[in-house]
Amino acid sequence: MKPSLIEKLQQLSERLEEVTQLLGAPEATNDMDQYRKLTREHAEITPVVETYQQYSQAQSDLSAAEDMLQDPDMKDFAAEEIDSAKARMADLDAALQTQLLPKDEDDDKNIFIEVRAGTGGDEAALFAGDLLRMYTRFAERMHWQVEIVSASESDLGGYKEVIARIAGLGAYSQLKFESGGHRVQRVPTTESQGRIHTSACTVAVMPEADEVSTVELNPNDLRIDTFRASGAGGQHINKTDSAVRITHLPTGMVVECQDGRSQHANKAQALRVLASRIHEQQKRAAHEKEAAERKSLIGSGDRSERIRTYNYPQGRVTDHRINLTLHKLDFIMDGDLVELTQALIAENQAQLLAELSA
Repeated sequence: MKPSLIEKLQQLSERLEEVTQLLGAPEATNDMDQYRKLTREHAEITPVVETYQQYSQAQSDLSAAEDMLQDPDMKDFAAEEIDSAKARMADLDAALQTQLLPKDEDDDKNIFIEVRAGTGGDEAALFAGDLLRMYTRFAERMHWQVEIVSASESDLGGYKEVIARIAGLGAYSQLKFESGGHRVQRVPTTESQGRIHTSACTVAVMPEADEVSTVELNPNDLRIDTFRASGAGGQHINKTDSAVRITHLPTGMVVECQDGRSQHANKAQALRVLASRIHEQQKRAAHEKEAAERKSLIGSGDRSERIRTYNYPQGRVTDHRINLTLHKLDFIMDGDLVELTQALIAENQAQLLAELSA
């Protein structure tokens, strides 16, 4: 293990003791914001320090076993202990490097996922509906909650554009690499000749902005329009101007929300989506700045970047960023995304580890 890494781990051990003392002080709960920060820091540092303690123990075991080699009667036993300690140290070293990777502050957040039909007309809209179902089924498997925030349905089913909120711990960490262009190759239901068509949708995954967020929306930068909602909803939705459209003048971003039961609810939801879009744009700009200095295999999350192809005739899904092809399209479209998401997370971790070792 590198001396710089050991020094950092020793500093974390000292910090954990300090935070533990601060949390145990009688006045700790006087400032609840500070208390929450300390509690979060304690939860983040503890696993790392515990792994480091295990590494230190394995190191001590190795030293003791090496001392035993001097005793002829203990030589075979000592050799086994040395091999065991070295193996444990190697595993714990790798675990520590992973635990010390830079944390994405948004990883634990809920998300807004936006699916928009691209080239392909009605078939693209149908595919957008399929993608939404795929993410909804994945969320159900993860025991997360899904709520449709805004939807523009197409004539033949599916969506021209749909925004859903997915609430659950770690939602962003699991789905953040889904942003980009998704391409489908299949025979559309409207195709009488049986020819395979290629259509596309774009997906944007945005971490939900905190209620007390770094994204400050200046009221002077917003144009808020109300209008009568369309679609399902009965008499109420047709008689009141409850739908809300918010335009962010500096960026030109437009968010519409009409699924809530009141104008107030729709406005609040639209503001949350807008704040999340702006936060995601700022995050992507920072990522692109970093990517200018180093090659990022996972991609920038830009909508224009083609990231995945779903080939129905061959029953396969290919993620172009990591050259991963899985012949289980039906399962994936039913929400079995774990193999894909974990492969992308592992590739991202490998990139970060390579940068730390450089």
